[in-house]
Amino acid sequence: MNNAAATSLTNLAQSLRQTDIRAVANRYAAQLQLCCPHSPTSFPLARTIHAHMIASGFKPHGHILNRLMDVYCKSSHLVYARHLFDEIPRPDVVSRTTLIAAYSSAGDPRLAREIFDRTPLSIRDSVCYNAMITGYSHNNDGHAAIELFREMRWNGFQPDNFTFTSVLGALALVADHERHCQQLHSQVVKSGTGDKTSVLNALTSVYVKCASSPSASSSLLMGAAKKLFEETPVKDELSWTTIITGYVRNDDLDAAHQVFIGMSEKLVVAWNAMISGYVQKGCVSEAFGMFRKMHGLGIRHDEFTYTSVLSACADTALFPHGKQVHAYILRTEEKPTLDFTLSVNNALISLYWKCGKVDEARKIFEKMPIKDIVSRNAILSAYVGSGRVTEARSFFSEMPERNLLTWTVMISGCAHYGLAEEGLKLFSQMRSHGLEPCDYAFAGAITSCSVLGSLENGRQLHAQLVRLGFDSSLSAGNALITMYARCGVADAAHCLFFTMPFVDSVSWNAMIAALGQHGHGVQALELFEQMLKEDILPDRITFLTILSACSHAGLVEEGRRYFDSMLGLYGIKPGEDHYARLIDLFCRAGKFSEAKEVIHKMPYKPGAPIWEALLAGCRIHGNMDLGIEAAERLFELMPQHDGTYVLLANMYSSVGRWNDRARVRKLMRDRGVKKEPGCSWIEVENMVHVFLVDDIVHPEVNAIYSYLKELVSKMRKLGYVPDTKFVLHDMESEQKESALSTHSEKLAVAFGLLKLPIGATVRVFKNLRICGDCHNAFKFMSKVVAREIIVRDGKRFHHFKDGQCSCGNYW
Repeated sequence: MNNAAATSLTNLAQSLRQTDIRAVANRYAAQLQLCCPHSPTSFPLARTIHAHMIASGFKPHGHILNRLMDVYCKSSHLVYARHLFDEIPRPDVVSRTTLIAAYSSAGDPRLAREIFDRTPLSIRDSVCYNAMITGYSHNNDGHAAIELFREMRWNGFQPDNFTFTSVLGALALVADHERHCQQLHSQVVKSGTGDKTSVLNALTSVYVKCASSPSASSSLLMGAAKKLFEETPVKDELSWTTIITGYVRNDDLDAAHQVFIGMSEKLVVAWNAMISGYVQKGCVSEAFGMFRKMHGLGIRHDEFTYTSVLSACADTALFPHGKQVHAYILRTEEKPTLDFTLSVNNALISLYWKCGKVDEARKIFEKMPIKDIVSRNAILSAYVGSGRVTEARSFFSEMPERNLLTWTVMISGCAHYGLAEEGLKLFSQMRSHGLEPCDYAFAGAITSCSVLGSLENGRQLHAQLVRLGFDSSLSAGNALITMYARCGVADAAHCLFFTMPFVDSVSWNAMIAALGQHGHGVQALELFEQMLKEDILPDRITFLTILSACSHAGLVEEGRRYFDSMLGLYGIKPGEDHYARLIDLFCRAGKFSEAKEVIHKMPYKPGAPIWEALLAGCRIHGNMDLGIEAAERLFELMPQHDGTYVLLANMYSSVGRWNDRARVRKLMRDRGVKKEPGCSWIEVENMVHVFLVDDIVHPEVNAIYSYLKELVSKMRKLGYVPDTKFVLHDMESEQKESALSTHSEKLAVAFGLLKLPIGATVRVFKNLRICGDCHNAFKFMSKVVAREIIVRDGKRFHHFKDGQCSCGNYW
């Protein structure tokens, strides 16, 4: 082709020396016909012809310029097309429409509209309007497309079947009420295009998509869609798949199946629509049945068939079935296309990692001939989902491209697995890369604030959510409830819960847990009863929160009743974690005989959570014999867990058995077990200040000790006496009082009182259980300074105000 073009161009040069310009133009036009739009040689050939025109002095007009522009546009070289367009003194409507369509296809409707607006009304036609309306529709701007359609009618241009096909596609993006469909439907009928299959398909699609809107009548709209489908004189592949997909999307699989069996020709797309519908609705056996039937009828499976079936296997953990499908693909697909290979391998990666085969998923990924962002996100999700965060971080850092999902997966993973600070840093980095977070990314960042107890950061994220219009998001709202609750602002969590436009079982569970954590056990149970009245069925998480609330509030009989109702009323088999909460409930109340009875009758062999709950209760009530038994069991089950050694040593210390305490400490050293250091922290002016016991590192530690000494003096006048039994070392009385004054939670509270504005609530967080003397001291301290002091320890919140604590000394 290139050789023929070169010879012809030589002849053209000779012709230019003659005077017949029209013949020369025709010869150039003939050469441009060789430039097939989708051929890889079309662009260089067009450039060669164009260059020859310039060099020879030929000045093309009309159809030659338009043909050149068309080749440049369809070869995705819009810079050349625009440069050529700008050199035309008076571009006609064809060249303008060509450029409008090209910009729209390239995803730039703004530049397309710029060309459209500069097109004089006198030369516009329906094709020009169609190109711009189609551009808006393809770029998901339904409102702009409909507005331009109105302008088109106002300016006296008659829409044709192409116009209606485009504007109906745009309406499908935004229609949420039946009248929107009916108004345009009437215009289709009046225009005389109502017998065109393309228009009827587009109109059917509008009714189908609008039927999914919560403000529309699904049955009415699907009835109209069915009527249109039946009236379509010539049904094509799109006609069948549109109505079948519509029924599937609107939860009417029976109607979809009735249409499907009425097809005279078994279209692969329709089979895929049915299989996908069954998968989405959880009807896995029906999906497999259709998959096998396709095979029996000799209908070839394509990548869409396989991805749907593999997704069903992944979502229902049917790994053997998925592996069989994988083997079948390897056996039957000898020369798959790259598109087939990419989509099917992405589905296989999800299957393997969701079924716990992360390393096998990575092997599939490594063998893929081409990979895309979906492939890489699937592997990242595999590492995060299986708790392999170190590998996830490494893989994330090596990814050549990242999208919003990439960042969201990583942010949520860090928040979930204790890397909250890194999660917040990633959230900031994502925004610095120019990506606007979605509600799920916000939920991950807010969860990080929950873990850190960073109230101010959480409030800022809440404000950004409202500004970006995500305040109605369910996932973000649930994360906010937990964040406010875990940062000590239960009232804000409560207010948010009752103002959320939509709530689900996760929302109820989060709010019940919040009330329980803050010592409002009765209110937690009242909220649970309200949940039942609203026909929200409890799940296993709900009962965990309810049992915890009862435990923290000492509601023993209520907790026992709710535990018994799990299996009896709701068919939920209690797990070991539920039994552990029940035992914790009994032990906190000192009912050890009931606790032992539960342990003997439970259907599981008691594990570590059971003995931990028992040991903690024994520590509270000084039950040495049972506590030693629980500790011995824990030594066997978790020999490297520091909490067991510490609790047992503290129990010995509390009754003055110093030799036994020393023996436990020696055993701890011999086994190489290190105690987690107790620390407390407080956020002041967007900075987190951390304190350890006997802290001498903090830059203002001298001022803190001085202020504490002053406070204790005032507290003694109100009756405060340091409780030295909480000093777990054998020392003199004065030394014990001094040791109590250097506890990390006291230092953090004192720093907050010094630095926060007068009257502001002091919120302190501690990684371990609050000391008994500190608990007593904060009650007096809250009265002396006339401020609320909130302390969150490893289990719950304590709100100190006017000399009282919200826990009622039951903790």
